[in-house]
Amino acid sequence: MEIEPFRALLTDQGQRLLAELRDFDPGQELALATRLRREHPAELVSAALAQARLRQRAAAKFGADAAAMYFTPNGVEQATRRSVAEWRARRFGALGVKRLADLCCGIGGDAIALARAGVAVLAVDRDPLTCAVAEANAAALGLSELIEVREADVTEVDVTGYDAVFTDPARRTGRGRVFDPEAYSPPLSWALAAARRTPYGALKVAPGIPHEAVPQEAEAEWVSDHGEVKEAVIWFGTDAPGRYRATLLPGPHTLAGGTRPDPEPGPVGRYLYEPDGAAIRARLLPEIAETVGGRLIDPMIAYLTSDRLVPTPLAHAYELTDVLPYNVKKLKALLRERQVGTVVIKKRGIGVTPEELRRQLKPSGPNTVTVILSRLGNGHLMMLGQPA
Repeated sequence: MEIEPFRALLTDQGQRLLAELRDFDPGQELALATRLRREHPAELVSAALAQARLRQRAAAKFGADAAAMYFTPNGVEQATRRSVAEWRARRFGALGVKRLADLCCGIGGDAIALARAGVAVLAVDRDPLTCAVAEANAAALGLSELIEVREADVTEVDVTGYDAVFTDPARRTGRGRVFDPEAYSPPLSWALAAARRTPYGALKVAPGIPHEAVPQEAEAEWVSDHGEVKEAVIWFGTDAPGRYRATLLPGPHTLAGGTRPDPEPGPVGRYLYEPDGAAIRARLLPEIAETVGGRLIDPMIAYLTSDRLVPTPLAHAYELTDVLPYNVKKLKALLRERQVGTVVIKKRGIGVTPEELRRQLKPSGPNTVTVILSRLGNGHLMMLGQPA
């Protein structure tokens, strides 16, 4: 996408065209494009169709806002999900932040959530098109008075006088994801230094960041949305330095800890608990085990077990009916005997592909079962049950 065709979308003609495409059917795109090009410049029609497609993709992240917003392909892919951005804005608000520098702002997803929380935002990015999109989004959502978009190199921005800095370094290149934090743009070391330049700071990193890369005076938070881990954030200035936090959305459900030793392993009980991925990365298994009166089934596997059912938002519980050594033939026979046609397969520590196993089992019947596969010592275990 080029910047001039994008700016043409902001004209009256471009706005009328986007309004006409609000509910367009991608399957009819060719016929629609042919018709529209009789009435509008071809370049404008192409830009409008591309934007309509991006808005439809973005609805999963931004909900109803997507229909009024503007996107780039990278922006849809890399923007913070609305629910996650709103949670972060709430945290900044609770810290008393009134003015924040959003470095590497992208299309403005975080800036929008912050502005809606009453925070005045300086949104900085070095890409002209990205800045134009962020500015258009602020205007489209009525937030221009609280969001100042600036095209600049974030490493040259003076943040004096701001309450907080938030940095979201680029973790992708033309070759794909970047796993080395020092290969982020800007590098992790620079972003950490930037977070220390104001009373409060936060930087978004990949969920798989090594724990040893988190400074001792910082808090690390892992955030999941509907059970899927979305990001990790390193926070400075909070009341939990040196600790780890898991936050589960919607809710929110949040818990800080992560400094206690793992629980001891023991025999599989009546219930199996599958901790949320954010809780696992935040090393909160001891806290969950204490809540449910549980134990690990294996010291290297993040499954907990207990003889009692205790509801917790940090883990999904399953009531087990069978606990057996893993054997495909035996599992197939059990499913046939119980007329199971729907099999939900979960696994940890075992090299099994759920889709391939499901083909081998050939389930048939009206009933449903959850099959949980796990490593246990030098062997493997299969546990059958239902969500509790």
